[in-house]
Amino acid sequence: MKKIILTFFVTACISLFSQTGVCFNYHKSCSVKNSKNDKNWIYDTQSRSGLFNQGMSSKIRCVIYKGMDYRINVCCDASLGEKLSYKIFDSKSNELLYDNQTTENAPTFEFQSSTTRQLIIELTVPQVAAQKEKHKPIDAACVGLLIEHKVTEKQGF
Repeated sequence: MKKIILTFFVTACISLFSQTGVCFNYHKSCSVKNSKNDKNWIYDTQSRSGLFNQGMSSKIRCVIYKGMDYRINVCCDASLGEKLSYKIFDSKSNELLYDNQTTENAPTFEFQSSTTRQLIIELTVPQVAAQKEKHKPIDAACVGLLIEHKVTEKQGF
C-alpha cells in the first residue's frame, strides 16, 4: 500500500512540475527595449507566466505603490496571435481603469501611481483560428504578463 501511495505521489509531482515548467519565466521575454531610459525599469516580482488555452481569461491581483511609475507588458506565443486583451480594475471599487482594446490591443501600458492600492489585471486570450503545421488546432500556448516599476522622476523646481 505504501508503494502505491508513494508511486502516485511521485507521478503527481512530476506531472505538476512538468506542466508548470513549460512556461516558467516566459514573461521575461515580454520586455520592451525601445528607449534609452529602459535601464531604469526594475523587474517586479508580481509578473506571471502561464499556459493558456484559446478564449481563456485569468485575473491576478497586484499592489502598486504611491510615487512609482509602472509598465505592464503582455506577450504570448505567436501561435495565439498578437492581440491579447487585458483590463485593469481597482480591486476595491471594481472600477475599470484601463482597457487595452481602446488602444488597438497595445501590449504595453505605462502609468504613474498617485496612491498605493490593489489592482486586478484581467488577461484574455482571443479565440483564433491559428493552426499547427498538420492542420490541428492549437490547444494552448505560453502567455506572459511582465510588470516593471521605477521611482517617479521629480519634475519642476
